Amino acid sequence: MSELRAALKSLLRSWSDERPAPRVLSRREETRGAMAVEHLLLDLGTGEPVPAVLTRPTTPGPHPAVLYCHAHGARYAIGLRELLEGRPSLLSPYGPLLAEMGFVSLCVEMPTFGARQEPAEGPLSKALLWRGETLFGLMLRELAGGVDYLVARPDVDAARIATFGLSMGATQAFWLAALDERIAAAAHLCCYTDLASLVATGAHDLHGHYMTVPGLLALTSTGAIAGLVAPRPQLICIGYDDPLTPRGAVEKALRETGDAYGTSQALVFHGEEGVGHRETEVMRERVIEFLTRLK
Repeated sequence: MSELRAALKSLLRSWSDERPAPRVLSRREETRGAMAVEHLLLDLGTGEPVPAVLTRPTTPGPHPAVLYCHAHGARYAIGLRELLEGRPSLLSPYGPLLAEMGFVSLCVEMPTFGARQEPAEGPLSKALLWRGETLFGLMLRELAGGVDYLVARPDVDAARIATFGLSMGATQAFWLAALDERIAAAAHLCCYTDLASLVATGAHDLHGHYMTVPGLLALTSTGAIAGLVAPRPQLICIGYDDPLTPRGAVEKALRETGDAYGTSQALVFHGEEGVGHRETEVMRERVIEFLTRLK
């Protein structure tokens, strides 16, 4: 497992285990009922200021925390606003819910989204690839910087940090947990699938350029990467009518991830018939149940 983890970090190119301590460049706080909201601008050592938003209970900590990975969906204007405002594929925003549950949650705005829409995804991913880097590696490095920031906060219990996301955020959630053993648990919706199977059918073209990691399929698979999260708890939710998570591709990945977990009950899978690329009421219930175990 450690060999695969090291190989993935090398393949991502833009990843680094040697990161400077995050610095808060600006911070604005507001209170919304029983939830405090912090609007942050962070220096994560990647060469440009990174916007982030944090929600937390107004009660004293330390609290468990969620690194919230926002989705893609070609809705580049949403970005970190997803934590507070939601998006069409979610039932409702997670920020208020997580604060009510007693969690601190942090959403780091990814390159090409929100206030960072320029350069756009295509030009940026191409430029990074030409320089021998990857956009996905840069995204994961910044998310790891978000974990660094959470770990340093006195109101966060560093031993109880989970990752969560839908779609692009789902991929980031289990990849980051695979690479960063500080993550205590990972929950993700609507993006767990065997990539080689998608390539065989052409469905891989539904993904954005951000996911292009040269040499990935020659090295490993989604199932093996998610297996690196073991023995830590992991929740996987998908819809079988989602073109990004067809049954055969999901089942192939799940066999490989399941091999890493063995008979452990720490791996929880929920697949729903007749459901596309969206969160359902049952998925929301599974997420709440899963995260409650961290408390």
